[in-house]
Amino acid sequence: MTKRVAIIGAGPSGLSQLHAFQSAANKGINIPHIVCYEKQSAWGGLWNYTWRTGVDEHGNNCHGSMYKNLWSNGPKEGLEYADYTFEQHFKKAIPSYLPRPVLLDYINGRAEKAGIGKYIRFNTNVRDVRYNVVKAKFTVTARDCLKDKEFVEDYDHVIVASGHFSMPNVPYYDGFEHFSGRILHAHDFRDAREFEGQDILIVGSSYSAEDIGSQCWKYGSKTVTISYRNNPIGYDWPPNFSELPTLLFVKDGKAYFKNGQSKKIDAIILCTGYKHYFSFLPDDLRLKTENRLATSDLYKGTVFNPNSAMFYLGMQDQWYTFNMFDAQAWYVRDIILGKIVVPDERLRVLDIAARQKAEERLEDSLAGIFYQGAYVSELINETDCPRFEIGMTNRAFIEYVGHKKEGIMTFRDQCFKSAITKRLAPMHHTRWTEAMDVSLESYLAK
Repeated sequence: MTKRVAIIGAGPSGLSQLHAFQSAANKGINIPHIVCYEKQSAWGGLWNYTWRTGVDEHGNNCHGSMYKNLWSNGPKEGLEYADYTFEQHFKKAIPSYLPRPVLLDYINGRAEKAGIGKYIRFNTNVRDVRYNVVKAKFTVTARDCLKDKEFVEDYDHVIVASGHFSMPNVPYYDGFEHFSGRILHAHDFRDAREFEGQDILIVGSSYSAEDIGSQCWKYGSKTVTISYRNNPIGYDWPPNFSELPTLLFVKDGKAYFKNGQSKKIDAIILCTGYKHYFSFLPDDLRLKTENRLATSDLYKGTVFNPNSAMFYLGMQDQWYTFNMFDAQAWYVRDIILGKIVVPDERLRVLDIAARQKAEERLEDSLAGIFYQGAYVSELINETDCPRFEIGMTNRAFIEYVGHKKEGIMTFRDQCFKSAITKRLAPMHHTRWTEAMDVSLESYLAK
């Protein structure tokens, strides 16, 4: 009998899995019956933008955390697909940093070229997944939100590709309930122009804090204050930017900090991260891990250790993204096709422990680049996944980190060489600080 495989999510990681299976089919290999469930109306995952927050038009939790005017916070050369370059898609060389619509257009182009839409059920929300040990089958319950109809189907394998940037981690601070301004998590941030002329407090010190803070500055916030818990981000911020240690409480329109300072604020944006959260999974199938390079309970970063018929994609803390998802997807595909044998649970546990110990020995965050690059290379070398020069990509990430230290508001004006074409990207026609129009037409205009 033909195997049946359920893929949950048609964002970049889910699309990578579909590409992997389609690549095998194109070579004449018999592939399983595949169903990809996507609760949005289009593929692209977090790269889709919606004005909605809270719940979508069907009453499901909004998956996306995308906001207007977002640009990639790393060079495109770090995520370029080895079998579908940016130059191939756009028919010309384009700059290294891209606004959201441009990057989504690239994702769309690859998916359309491969013809993988036939596997996807859009507007379909997975509500429950169960595993029957006797039958060795997963039962997936999903609802077609347009038809308002529920489906219950059995599968041999389930691949969770729903990401881990959709369930916000929302802390509480004393005085929040009395604050008269806006309090929101980055998940619900949609447009920096909402905060024009305001004094903004951002809680958190990671990527979303620095990027949303930069967006608010770019689009006219009066001041931006970033509150960090352990260490300041430490960039050379513009004059109306500041970093202050731990927020203690809010009272009478002011925020009070651990060092004794206080600051008048109009709005609070919580850039406090996300949880690995899968509401559709029972405890025995649910991944529980910290946000780290070597995830807990995932052999080779993909195989769910308590049940090796189940897989997760893209659950790591990430330097590499799209091209890592490809490496993982090809690896998972070959397990399902019987080309790769998964060892017994004892050996899987040892493998996970060894990877986590190696991660804990890393000297700094930059060492994590080489660590993850080696992981991607390891997976690619076990399959026929499209290859690219990982050493060159590692160096691009290192340069990118240096550019941010040199100028947090200018690093997106830098250019990199493609690890596939080896050609240097051109300069963009407008500096990032002055590029207010992020449309595809504006970006490609010159």
